[in-house]
Amino acid sequence: MGYGDEIMATGIAKIEKIKFPHKQIVIGNFKQKIVTQSIVFLNNPNIIMDPKKIDKNKSIHFVNNYPGNRPHIDYSKSIKGKNAWNLDFKPTPGELFFSKDEKDYAKKIFEEANSFCKQNQKYNHKGIIFIETTSVKINDPRMGFKHTNKDWGNQNWTSLIDKLKKDYLILQPLHKHSSNFDGVFSFNCSFREACAVMDLSNIYVGPEGGFGHVAAALKKPAVVIFGGWITPKVTGYDFHENVYVDIEGSPCGVFSYNCEHCKTCMKKITVPMIENLIVNNINKEISFDY
Repeated sequence: MGYGDEIMATGIAKIEKIKFPHKQIVIGNFKQKIVTQSIVFLNNPNIIMDPKKIDKNKSIHFVNNYPGNRPHIDYSKSIKGKNAWNLDFKPTPGELFFSKDEKDYAKKIFEEANSFCKQNQKYNHKGIIFIETTSVKINDPRMGFKHTNKDWGNQNWTSLIDKLKKDYLILQPLHKHSSNFDGVFSFNCSFREACAVMDLSNIYVGPEGGFGHVAAALKKPAVVIFGGWITPKVTGYDFHENVYVDIEGSPCGVFSYNCEHCKTCMKKITVPMIENLIVNNINKEISFDY
């Protein structure tokens, strides 16, 4: 599973732990008795991911979530190269629990980012924007088309950043396919370290995917670019600004070729549209109860 799938699974685990407080909560494949082990679950008191720590004398509750059994996909209607979506599914915000080292790393990044601001004469910024401009899987042989179809494009990101960088501190975690943007403080990190940095930021802006679920777990406002590939009715959160283009063919779910429908959807999402959503939501307070 991807990190986004696993974060959604932590939301399900939280609900199940509330329902069954005396049961051991395990995420994985019940039929094959496989327990999912993920960095996403580290330090989570609701989830057991080490099979050696499962007490066989106590009740176990399996959250059945694994590749081939993801709750947001309607497998009965999906076809080769194209997902259909389970419109009855709605994600519960997940959970992330950071270690002291991860929190210290995030503080260090912010110290460096503030120095970056001073050097660029904009120390008194209006807020901190955490951006993700493209997926680490954009060139993946199996999943690359999916992320290409969800990509807003470097030209749009450059134009957006040029409009925002005078007033906001913009942070970007780097990976091997990241682009460099003038006026952005970029940093190398692990996925969990990036999440810890987001926890100290004011808003997430980027494509639908893992970091959108991170923002929900951390109770952060977000501007999430869905395009027309998947609908926010399935993987979105009502307290986020979900930018979805509902035209003929949406939500297409195509992951086997470059989709012209998805290109059309992304062209309808303008830079001023995203800029206004950021400015209007950056200081929004998020709260929810399980």
